[in-house]
Amino acid sequence: MDDNGERFPAGMDGTGAVGSADTVLVVVRGPSGAGKSSTAAGIRAAYGRGVAVVGQDFLRREVLRERDVVGGANIGLVGLVARHALEHGFHVVVEGILAADRYGAMLADLVADHRGRSFLYYLDIGFDETVRRHATRPLAAEVTAEQMAGWYQAHDLLPGGLEHVIGEHSTLDDTVQRVLDDTRLVPPGWTPRP
Repeated sequence: MDDNGERFPAGMDGTGAVGSADTVLVVVRGPSGAGKSSTAAGIRAAYGRGVAVVGQDFLRREVLRERDVVGGANIGLVGLVARHALEHGFHVVVEGILAADRYGAMLADLVADHRGRSFLYYLDIGFDETVRRHATRPLAAEVTAEQMAGWYQAHDLLPGGLEHVIGEHSTLDDTVQRVLDDTRLVPPGWTPRP
């Protein structure tokens, strides 16, 4: 609480600590078309209520309508939404391209501040496979393979070996099951509030 009796925003209580020993934070990164959003949706569908999905594209493109730039407002917003959900007892899946050079510091701070268990994954998908997968999405009508080539960064891993690397031969079901097994998020889930 501040001097006026107002509750600090989630994770902003002066300690930086956020969530609880019971909350799980999952970060799913990788190139466009790698299956990040599908993986996050699959985790939520398998687990049930109690999982908040924090999508970089939704916050950046839909909420802020911002380009993905160094120092963009969406970087802090992704972290703030994740912290708020963790502080309210939700498990959180943060998903997006989340380029290491722009989002790495925010993600490192989020993981360091999280009181619970954190798991980071990088979907290591080759460019040809991302284009093939992209062609199956509605977004393919708006975004060309040439545009994707401009965004593609091979092996854009965070420093420090924090991420589990999942290759392109892992099916969506296999990837979702691996995350559920690693995190011990056992369906059916729970809801933090009735």
